[in-house]
Amino acid sequence: MALRLALGHIDEFDDSVAVFAQQLGLTGVQFHTPTNLPGTPGYWTVDELAALVRHCDSYGLVVEGLENVPLWHWDKVLFGLPGRDEQLENYQRTIRNLAAVGIGVLGHHFMPGYVWRTDLRAAGRGGALVTAFDLTRVPDTGNALADYKLAPAGFDTTMTLDHVWANYQVFLESVLPVAEEVGVRLALHPDDPPVDEPLGGIARAFTSPGGLKRAYELSGGSPAWGLNLCLGTVSEMDGERSVNEVIDFFGPLGGIAYVHFRDVQGTVPAFTECFLGEGNYRPAQVIRRLADNGFDGFIIDDHVPAMIGDPDTWADTSPEAYNSRARAHAIGYLQGILHTLDLDGPGRS
Repeated sequence: MALRLALGHIDEFDDSVAVFAQQLGLTGVQFHTPTNLPGTPGYWTVDELAALVRHCDSYGLVVEGLENVPLWHWDKVLFGLPGRDEQLENYQRTIRNLAAVGIGVLGHHFMPGYVWRTDLRAAGRGGALVTAFDLTRVPDTGNALADYKLAPAGFDTTMTLDHVWANYQVFLESVLPVAEEVGVRLALHPDDPPVDEPLGGIARAFTSPGGLKRAYELSGGSPAWGLNLCLGTVSEMDGERSVNEVIDFFGPLGGIAYVHFRDVQGTVPAFTECFLGEGNYRPAQVIRRLADNGFDGFIIDDHVPAMIGDPDTWADTSPEAYNSRARAHAIGYLQGILHTLDLDGPGRS
């Protein structure tokens, strides 16, 4: 199967998002904690998942996968708190229900401290708004995404690296057998930003190619475990070198489940997000490297700058804000590369 593009990072799906995907010539979509799935029982139900699939089908769009269940579905899993066993059982239900409606990929992070940025309105090319991180500014700014971070009651605000790894092992031991049984792939997102220092008192485990390899080893090489290759986050580690290392290791193993395609300028401890083509790596070379290493899954757009006429996409996640100039630019950029390299399949425009 050829590489293919899907419209990604969709938080709320409605008719305007569906038409946006059609106008871009795409045939697949991927969702990020979609509001269309309330998951009231503590897991995503068959009925609500099936309704989402039917809505997408009505526009000729395949649901390639979902990522990140609501935090309250698994906060005790992340933090290792009482109640974890019940949440793990509910996570297993979600996996089984995804399989029941034909959705084969579920992405997850394992960042109890969530994503961090120190600036959500940094100046990008031509005055476009981008996000940025600078470790030296953390004591003064904290996390500019603090509203997205919510520790559960009973958490003492600190977590060691050993604790994070132990919690992740418990998670894998609980959910991987179910995923293997029903044919769903669980895809890990690297820590963003990939700094070794604790942020907000919480250690971060998946901050290097070595950390991602250790996660694979913890899975025992399970075919149900995969990497959500967020190129932007891996680029934040050590630029092109770390991107190449991760692709060269996981690609031949069939370990890359899907790809988030974005880039940054600079590496930790400080970086700024940017338009494709002006960051640490050359996008065409990365796509060629993915193909040469056996990757044949789907690629989605990821964070994009806010261009003139766009809302601040971090502050506004409505479908109207989502249909942005910068997102269309990113998709078109990737379509051009895939077409030129003769690697495009479904989703070809």
